[in-house]
Formats: sequence, structure tokens, C-alpha cells
Amino acid sequence: MSLSISLRTLTKTQTKHSLKTLNNPFWKSLSHFQTNTLNTQRSKLYAKSVTLEQTPYLFDKSRQPVLAQYNGMLFEYSRYNNNKEALNIFLRIRSFGLPVDGSTFSCVLKVCGCLFNEIAGRQVHCQCLKLGLLEDVSVGTSLLDMYMKTENVKDGRRVFDHMGERNVVSWTSLLGGCAQNGMNEEVLELFSTMQMEGIKPNPYTFAAILGALAYEGMVEKGVQVHSLIIKFGFETTIFVCNSLINMYLKSGLDKDARAVFDGLETKNAVTWNCMISGYVTNGLDLAAFETFYNMRLAGVKLTQMVFSPLIKLCANHNELGFARQLHCRVLKDGFSFDPKIKTALMAAYCKCSEMGDAFKLFSMMHEAQNVVSWTAMISGHLQNGGIEQALKLFCLMNKEGVRPNHFTYSTILTAQHSVSPFQIHAQVIKANYEKWPSVGTAILDAYVKLGNIEEAAKAFEQIDERDIVAWSAMLAGYAQIGDSEEASKIFIRLVKEGIKPNEFTFSSVINACAAPTAPLEQGKQFHAWSIKSKLSDALCVSSSLITMYAKRGNIDNAYQVFKRQRERDLVSWNSMISGYAQHGHAKKALKVFEEMQRQNVEIDDITFIGVLSACSHSGLVVEGEKYFNMMVKNHHISPTMEVYSCMVDLYSRAGMLKKAMDIINRMPFPAGTTVWRTLLAACRVHRNLDLGKLAAEQLISLQPQDSAAYVLLSNIYAAAGNWHERRAVRKLMEKRKVKKEAGYSWIEVKNKTHSFLAADLSHPMSDRIYSKLDELKIRLKDMGYQPDTDYVLQDIADEDKETTLSQHSERLAIAFGLIATPSGTALQIVKNLRVCGDCHTVIKLISLIEGRDIVVRDTNRFHHFKAGSCSCGDYW
Repeated sequence: MSLSISLRTLTKTQTKHSLKTLNNPFWKSLSHFQTNTLNTQRSKLYAKSVTLEQTPYLFDKSRQPVLAQYNGMLFEYSRYNNNKEALNIFLRIRSFGLPVDGSTFSCVLKVCGCLFNEIAGRQVHCQCLKLGLLEDVSVGTSLLDMYMKTENVKDGRRVFDHMGERNVVSWTSLLGGCAQNGMNEEVLELFSTMQMEGIKPNPYTFAAILGALAYEGMVEKGVQVHSLIIKFGFETTIFVCNSLINMYLKSGLDKDARAVFDGLETKNAVTWNCMISGYVTNGLDLAAFETFYNMRLAGVKLTQMVFSPLIKLCANHNELGFARQLHCRVLKDGFSFDPKIKTALMAAYCKCSEMGDAFKLFSMMHEAQNVVSWTAMISGHLQNGGIEQALKLFCLMNKEGVRPNHFTYSTILTAQHSVSPFQIHAQVIKANYEKWPSVGTAILDAYVKLGNIEEAAKAFEQIDERDIVAWSAMLAGYAQIGDSEEASKIFIRLVKEGIKPNEFTFSSVINACAAPTAPLEQGKQFHAWSIKSKLSDALCVSSSLITMYAKRGNIDNAYQVFKRQRERDLVSWNSMISGYAQHGHAKKALKVFEEMQRQNVEIDDITFIGVLSACSHSGLVVEGEKYFNMMVKNHHISPTMEVYSCMVDLYSRAGMLKKAMDIINRMPFPAGTTVWRTLLAACRVHRNLDLGKLAAEQLISLQPQDSAAYVLLSNIYAAAGNWHERRAVRKLMEKRKVKKEAGYSWIEVKNKTHSFLAADLSHPMSDRIYSKLDELKIRLKDMGYQPDTDYVLQDIADEDKETTLSQHSERLAIAFGLIATPSGTALQIVKNLRVCGDCHTVIKLISLIEGRDIVVRDTNRFHHFKAGSCSCGDYW
């Protein structure tokens, strides 16, 4: 008999038919409840064990029942959550025309609410209306509760507003319903109205209110409610205290929660579970373990709810042994059917790299496999490097008809280089998840890692409610490509939208300011902002500041930040060593390295790359060999391509080209482009034509469209006076459509960046710039300067060579800086190519003539010119 058909027959059934049913089987079954007061133990047993089909045959005696008897039967089924059976009993009662009252309908409405069956609830509502039972406060309250449980807040509130009489239970049902449906602010308003109407709250009322405050995070209001609980004398009521503990822990107030917990003389399993899960949520893992230990000492029986947070603890700490013990206890206590516990166990085994055990659990779940368990397995494989298995599971999941959720998409997008962000993005749009913060952030991060900032920005704009993670990810994207302007715009925009920057936000925007084209003062401004926000001491922020100052030519500021760091990680040490290396301060770099060793900081290959670079830039060949051997023999670090490149650079700069080739020949893998480019550049300096030709051929074979190989080789031929071969190389470039990179120099004046090409006439102040160059030319000659035309690798007259040298882009930038800034102001130039030897000599003299400190950053390093000398010691 279907529910809708049965309920439609209710209106046709009258109580006058009750005499006809005296001998029907259902009537006989009700004789079990024929005594004036029900036998509680027997009725409990009956409701637990009897099915509806068995009911008519349990008792042979037939007596006319009274209303209380079959209401009692209905209540017992409801009490033990046999809600479907209870609803079917009600249908039988109405179909046989038995009399009913408010208690009957109150009970059956509760059953409809527990079954989340609004359709049945509405039909029962109609019956209550026809029988005039809505004035009964218990019926009205149950009706209100039913609508709230089925998420129909509007009708629930309408029922409440039309109730003639309301009691504390009615108000509590309304408050609880609003809390369940996320209407937390309204809960407080209703609670105030309830008190104004003179209704005294009971413990259940406070439990409902505290639930709303916990989710809303309005802990100040929660403290006031706590005071009222004490005032009304409910501070020892267990379930009220459980709600208090839950509220305090969800608000991060673990000490207040502990005070409530310790104040309870009697604690039930829920109390202990609240403390343990709350500690886990707040990252207080040790306190959670201690609480569980005390729970076991107290002899409290473990319930289903305690296992998931405990298993999560095991995952956090890779406690495989304890996870296995909990697994055994789960099996022993009969909780292995719980999908949440199984999923938690799977996640724990995945974290402990026991993928076999995790997959066994997953395979045994069968029908209980859901999107959460699938996602857990996919995530586990990705965490353990099983990208291929993760992708297979993702495809199988779709084939099995399990729809991925936002966690699934966020997880699979981390499988870089093995999954196409474009394909996943298309699925995400189809599933309507592109506006979710977690998914949108994962998509933009995937595009950032591909270097596709344009698509990343589009994904960012699609996100509905951007959290700080999304903003930081977008900033990191712009930092990756060195776009400080867009990074600054994003940062200012997030502040205007009321988002509070965190340490990762500042780290990303400061990294963007490390780009060569970023305004000099921009990084300092964000540094000041981080100080104001009290985040400058955060490790990721201070490490980014060290890198930013070092890359922007202010190595002294970088060291000041390094010195003030309260704690340092490997990134901090490596940044400082690399910074000193770039600036030619080899002794300072090695001093930092020695201090690092004394503090027993773990060293990696990046550390040695910085150390070897410092040795390379200062010609410390013996020291470089010592540190290379230390890396291999003492620290057992296998040299990477970058490390070998540093060794080749070390020998090449020192003119030891044979040793450089020996390193290349001994490498366990083929030399890469960096190695051959380093050797080729050294061959250009030391004019080794044969080896340079070999290096160029290797480099061209690896990167046929890279202009550097062709240009360096042609320069070697030009330096040797072999103009025929030089022209052949240039023709090869034209044939392959390889374009030479133009040499640019930049200087920032008054927060504006000015760029120059060689012999550039496009600048508005060109006349004054060239006038300044003519003035300097005279003063340089007075100091005995003679142009070194060997650096002009063109087959032109010597006079033209001198003119070409005098119009190099860095000289134009310096001349502009001299006329556009006050006397004594330091100048900072950035050049995208290596500074030539003649310009290096000229800039040293200009620093002496003009009394200016000049910093030039080329592709190799920083040159600090002061009073006629350079920090590189003319070794670069």
C-alpha cells in the first residue's frame, strides 16, 4: 500500500467504523497494550524486535483497545527510530478507522521529520487541520519541528506564528530549526523575543542557541549565553555543557572549553568526543592524545564518533601502529560499516604510505563507495607519487557514475604535467564548480604553473567569494613572471575589498618586487606595510625580503633582515649566500656558509650552488674544489646539472678550459644548455676558437632558436679577425630566422622606469643626454682613458668603433641618471646583457669623476662602482 494512496483514504474513514474492526488481525495485535499502564520493558522489546508483518500474529487474545494503547505502540516504534514502521502503523490505524488524538498526530509528525518526508508531513498537516487539532500545542510544535527538519523554514515559521499557545518546547523547536538552517543571527533575535514574552528557557533551548553561536563564531554572545546558563542553574547539565564545549572549541578558545570540561563531575561519551575532536580541529594534537588516554582511564566506552578524529590524528603524525590498533578496535566494536570511519582509515593509511591497505579498505566498501572515498584514494595516490594510478581512479570514478565534487577537482588539478588544466577546467564548468573558491584557486594555480597567466587571471575573476588563498595564488602567479605592476594592483584591490593580507600574501607580492623591472621603492613600501601588519617577522616574509633586497642591489638591507630573523630555515640561509655571491662578496658568502654548518642546519644542493657561485665570481678555484668535494663526500649530495654548471663556470672564468671540459666529460648525464653556454661565454673571453666552436655547435643543436649561441660564436670569430666566418654565422641566423636579442638598459628615476637602446634617440631628453656624454668624454680623456675598440665586434673604422662604444645603452642610462637626479644620488642600472669591458672601465671612472655610487646589474652579477673601483675586482 503506497503512502499517498493510504493517506488519501483517511478522509473517507470515520470513527463509526471502529466496531467492524474488533476481530481484525491488526486489532488483535494491539491487545499487547491493553493494560492501563504499559509494560515498559515488554513494549521496548516489542518495538525493537517486531516487524509490521509479524504484528497481527503475536497475540491470540482479542480485547477492545483504548486510545492510549495503540498510541503507546506508536511511541515505542518512534522512540527506537523504527520510523518507517511507525508511519505504517499510523496508516493502519487510520485505515481501520480507529480514534486518534493530538498525541497520535504529534508523534507521527515527529516521525515524518525524522524521515525528512515533507510530503507525508503535509498530508498529516491536512488531517490535523480537518480534525481541528492545530490548537493543540504539542501538535503545533511537532508540525513546526517537521517543517524545520525538512528545511522548509517559511512554512515552519508560519505554523509558529499561527499557534494560539506557545510553550518553551515550541520556542526551542523554532530556535533549533533556525540554527539547523543556518539562520544564526535570527536565533539570537528570537531568543530575546522569547524572554520578553516571559518564556523561561530550558536546557534544550540553550543547547540550540549554542549550536548557532558555534557555527557563526559569535563567541562574545556565547559568553553572555554562558552567563545565563549559570543564572538558570544549568551549568551541570551534561548536554548543555557539551554544547558549550563545542562552541568554545569551534571559536578557538580551548582553555575556556577545558574549564567547562573540568567543571563537570559527570561526563558522558559525547563530552569526551567533543574535547578530542575540538582539539584535533584546533591543531592541539598532543592535548587530543592526552584526553583520549584519560578517557580510557575513566572507563568510558568508545562510541562511533570518537574514531574519526583519532584516526585523523594518526594521519597527521604518521602513527601507523596506533592507526592499526584503532582499526582493530573499530572491527571489534562493530563500527566497520561506518563510511566516515573507513574513509578516515583510508586517509591515514595513505598518509603512512600504506597504499595497499588503503586500497583494500576502499575495495571492501562496495556500495558505500562515494565521492568522498574516491577522492581520498585519488589524493592518497597523488601524495605518494602515484600520479598514473590517481588518473586511472579519476577516470574510473566517472565511468562508475560517481560525480566528482569540488574536493575531487581541486585534488586532481595538483597532478601537474600529467593532466591538462584545460580539460579539467571544461569538466568543472560543466559541473558548475568554476565559481567555488577551492576549485577556482586550483585551476588558476595550474595555469600559473604552466606559465599561462592570462587564463589564470580569467579563472581568478570567475571565483565568487575569493578567499585569501585565491588572492595569494594570483599574486604568486604575477610574481612568477616578474609582473610587479599587476601584483601591486591585485594587492591593493584585495585590501580595498576588505580582505586582510596574511604572511603568504606579503611573501608573494614582495617576490614580485624582486623583478629587475620593478620600481626600486615598491619593495620597501611593501616591507613597511608588512611591519605595520606585524607580519614582517614571519619566516616566509623575511626570506622573501632577503631575496628581494639582494636582487634589487641592496645587499646591506638584505643582511639586516637576515640578521634580525628570529628563526631561519634553509631558504633564509640559501638566499643570503646566493645574494652575497651575486654581489661578488665571496668571503661574506662563505662566512654565512660556515655559520650555517656550525648551527647544524641541513644543507642541500641549492646551498652549494650559492657557495660555488661565490667562488666562481671571485676566482676562488681551490676553495670551489674543496666545497664540491665536501658536498659529494661529506654530505652525500649527488651533483645536479646546476652544480656541474657552477664547476664549469668556476674553471672557465679562471681560464682553465681543459678542466672545464674534463668536468663536462665526467658528468653522468649529457650536458645541458646552461653548461655549454657557460663554456662558450668563457671561450669568447679567453678567445679559444676551437673549443668555442664545439660549445656553440652543441648549444645550437640543443636550442636552435636561441640567439645567444650564434652571437657568442660570431663574436669569437670577430675577436679573432675572422670576418668571413662571422658573416657565415650571421647568414645562418637569417636563414633560420633567429633574431639577436637587443641590448637594453633601464634606470628608475622618480618612480618611473626609463629604458635605453644603444645609440637611442627616442628619449625626450636625448639632446641633454648626449651633451652629458660629450662632457664625460672630454673628462675621461683628461684622466688618460683610451677606448678599447676590441670590444666592438664589427668590421668598421676605429673612429666609428669609438662612437659605437660611447653610445652603449648603459652609458646612456647613466648619463640620464646624472642629469635627472640631485648630485650625490646613487644610480642603479639594469642591463639585459653582459657589460662589456670598456663600459666597465668607463663606469669606474665616472663613479670617481661624479662622486656617485653606481650599481649595475647585468646577466651575470651585480657590479658596485664606487670611487673608481668595482666590487668584482675586475674579475667577471
